[in-house]
Amino acid sequence: MNDLRAVAVWRDGAAVRVPADQPVVSAFDQGLGRGDGVFESVLVVDGGTPYLAAHLNRLAGSASLLDLADPGASAWEALLGAVRTGWPRDVEGACRLFLTRGLGEGAPPTALALLAPVPAETLRQRTEGISVVSLGIGVPAAFRATAPWLLGGAKTLSYAVNMAAQRHARSIGADDAVLTSLEGQLLEGPTSTVVWAAGGTLHTPPVETGILPGTTQARLFDRARQQGWPTAVTPGTVADLHAADGVWLLSGIRGPATVHTLDGVPRADAGLSARVRELAGR
Repeated sequence: MNDLRAVAVWRDGAAVRVPADQPVVSAFDQGLGRGDGVFESVLVVDGGTPYLAAHLNRLAGSASLLDLADPGASAWEALLGAVRTGWPRDVEGACRLFLTRGLGEGAPPTALALLAPVPAETLRQRTEGISVVSLGIGVPAAFRATAPWLLGGAKTLSYAVNMAAQRHARSIGADDAVLTSLEGQLLEGPTSTVVWAAGGTLHTPPVETGILPGTTQARLFDRARQQGWPTAVTPGTVADLHAADGVWLLSGIRGPATVHTLDGVPRADAGLSARVRELAGR
């Protein structure tokens, strides 16, 4: 399973499949040297890519925030088609779409698609749930909305802080983290959107705090409203999560992961997770 990988690069207006172990990015690429780029993670299941449009729309939005030239949906669909060719239908894949500034100075951007099996640990967390710790990022909740240079709301390649937050969480025995603002307001997970149920309503933090708009969260809320389950964008705190009827971290590959432990405290389960997974398309 470890050698089941596929790579495609956009070259001269076409998607070109290349060997997974072959270099495809220049050492001078701005994405490598400066993290100057954006990405999306797309689930490949049963040979297809469900909910692709939402991810491509978000990718285009992220590219716009960085003044990057997006090659467009047709290019990304061609890249996805190239890496999906021959992919086993019974293997869930995580496809990462990367867009960087390339060599800069008027050179075309770099566009890549990388496909690999969904890690076993991700599948475990999807079914068994996760333990989470809260970590502060030291920025006021309202600041990033007025500071475009911080790229709030963009899914950038500069994920070193996000990965450090997850490593710290794991170093103290948790699976993941929930990030909070300077004043303790809920923001997001390092790679996920926070959702909680309270008072018969599904809640999620406001994107005006500079968090990434969640595609899985948007789909969950849309379907929940259609079935009469109220939803709300709500500023919240870690205390709200402790008091909630259910808490989930939502992401495109893992889906809704039930938070069963928060800051070392076990959480009661009100039996809502199965419904959340169904509505989110998992």
